[in-house]
Amino acid sequence: MIDPEGPDPLYMQLVAVLRERIEKGVYPPNRPVPSITSLQQEFGLARGTIIHAIEVLREEGTVRTVQGRGTFVAPKEA
Repeated sequence: MIDPEGPDPLYMQLVAVLRERIEKGVYPPNRPVPSITSLQQEFGLARGTIIHAIEVLREEGTVRTVQGRGTFVAPKEA
């Protein structure tokens, strides 16, 4: 999944994995994505790397963050 020796930065590899899971419905619309701590444990990445990946997904409109509640998959547009 994540290849530390791969050509792409770790955060972009994580973006690709999370985006694929969202597209396949593993993380359905309007449902939370796993917490930063959960993603750290699953992928063995630094907190900053995970935050950077989530920021990329937020900027592209794939996820949205609700202050005090978490990060959720954005609803699909019709």
